[in-house]
Amino acid sequence: MTKDELLSRLNGEEWNDFEVKEAKSEIPKNAWETVSAFSNSYGGWIVFGIKEKRAGGKSVYEIQGVDHVEKIEQDFVNVLRSNGKFNQRISVQAERFVINGKTVLAFYIPMSEFKPIYISVPTNTYIRVGSGDQRATEYEVRAMQRDQAFGKKSNEAVFGTSFEDINQNSFQDFRAYLRAFNPILPYNTLSDSDFAVKTGIIINGLLTVGGLFMFGKIEAILRCNPDFLIDYMEIPGATIQEAERRYSFRLQEQENIWEYYKVILQRLRTRVDNPYSPRADGIAPDDNTQLYCIREALVNMLAHADYFSEIHSTVRAYDNSLQFQNAGSFPVNLDIVGRTIVSQPRNPNLLRFFKLAKISENGGYGIDKILTWKNITNCEVYISSDITKSEVVFELPINVNQRQSTSNDVDNAEKSLSKRVLTLIEANKRISIAELANSTNQSKSSIDRVIAELKRTGKLSRSGTARSGQWILL
Repeated sequence: MTKDELLSRLNGEEWNDFEVKEAKSEIPKNAWETVSAFSNSYGGWIVFGIKEKRAGGKSVYEIQGVDHVEKIEQDFVNVLRSNGKFNQRISVQAERFVINGKTVLAFYIPMSEFKPIYISVPTNTYIRVGSGDQRATEYEVRAMQRDQAFGKKSNEAVFGTSFEDINQNSFQDFRAYLRAFNPILPYNTLSDSDFAVKTGIIINGLLTVGGLFMFGKIEAILRCNPDFLIDYMEIPGATIQEAERRYSFRLQEQENIWEYYKVILQRLRTRVDNPYSPRADGIAPDDNTQLYCIREALVNMLAHADYFSEIHSTVRAYDNSLQFQNAGSFPVNLDIVGRTIVSQPRNPNLLRFFKLAKISENGGYGIDKILTWKNITNCEVYISSDITKSEVVFELPINVNQRQSTSNDVDNAEKSLSKRVLTLIEANKRISIAELANSTNQSKSSIDRVIAELKRTGKLSRSGTARSGQWILL
C-alpha cells in the first residue's frame, strides 16, 4: 500500500480488508482480534496512529500518529512472529507513512494457510464480517479446520475400497462421453483399470475420495461419508416464502456426482434459453448461450464443494432465479474474482474429471464464463461467500407463464420415459435395469427413479428375485 492509497481509503468507508487503530502510545488489545480475523478471512491492513470517529453515519478519521514508533513496530511484529499469543506464526508486512508531520504504521496481515488462527485457545478465533471482527462460531471453526485439507482431501485413498466399488454404469458412461467429446485423449485406449489409475480414480489399489464420490456406488460413498447428498429443488415462486408449495420437484438420491451432474443439467436445460446445437450434449464448442453459463456454475459447485460439511450443496430453481449454494467458501477474496485467474481447486481430481470431458473451463473457477450471463441476458448474476458456504445466483429473464411451460416440458419428458420403459417391459418381462438403461440411453439411477414411480402409482410390480424374477404389468 502506498501513501496515496492509504489517503484514498481514509476518504472513503472502512473496507473489510482495512482497519485503523489509535495506538498512540501502546498496541490496543483489540488489534489481536483483527489479526485473527484477517488471517482467517482474506487478509487486510491494520493501520496504527489513526483515530476513527462516527459522524452522520460515516467514519471520520483523525491522524494522531504513533509515539515510540520503533518500539510499537517491533513489539507488534515480534508477537506475530513468535509462538506466544497465536497458535501459528504470522507473517507480516510493515510500512511507515508520514502524514501532516505525524508517523503512522501500516501492517499487512495475509490470509493464513493454516486456519484457524486463534488467540491462545480455539474459542478465541475471529473472522471478518463486513468491516468488523466477530468471534467465529464452533461450526465456522470446524469449516476452517477442514480447509486445512484444501486441495488434498479428494486425492486421499479410501481404505476398504477397490475397483469393485465403482458404479460401472457411471464409469462406462463417462468413458463413452470422453470418446465422443475428447476423442484425441490418449487415455481412451487404456483398459478400465489402467484408465482409473491414470486419471486419479484409484491410487495403490484403493479409490481416492474424488474417484469414489464421482463414480462410486452409493453404498460405498455413504460408508465414507454418511451425509453425502446434492440437493436440487424446483420452487414455484420467487422465494420460498411466496411459493404455494414447498417445491414442485425435488431430485431423488443419485448414485454419485456424475449421475447428479447429468440429471441436474437436464432439469436446468429446460429452464433457460438453449438454442439447437448439432452436438449430442447440446452445447457447441464456442457456445455463448445461457446454458453454458449455467453449466459452468453447476460444475463449479460440484467440483469445489466441501463434501464433509454439514451443509449440502443445493440448486434451487425459482420462477425468477437459479441459486447455486455450495458447501465451502471460495478460497480467495471475491474482490479479485473475475479480474484474475483463480486456480485453487478444493477437489483437484474432481475438477480434472470434468476437464477431461471438456465440461469445465481450463483456468480457475470459470468465473468469466459465469459472469457473461449479464451480457447474454441483461440480468444480474451475484457471487457471494463466507467461511462456511458460497453462492452464485442468476436472475432469470423469463416470467411465470414461461416457467410453467418449461415445467410441463420436463413432466412430459418424464412421462415419455415411463411409457418407453413400460413398452420394453411388456416385450420382455425379464429385462434387467441395466438393459432398460441401455435401451433408453438413460442412467441406471434414472431408470430406478422411473421404476419406483411406476410401482408407487400401481402400474408395475415385480415377483421373484432381482436375478430370476420378472416384471408384472398392472
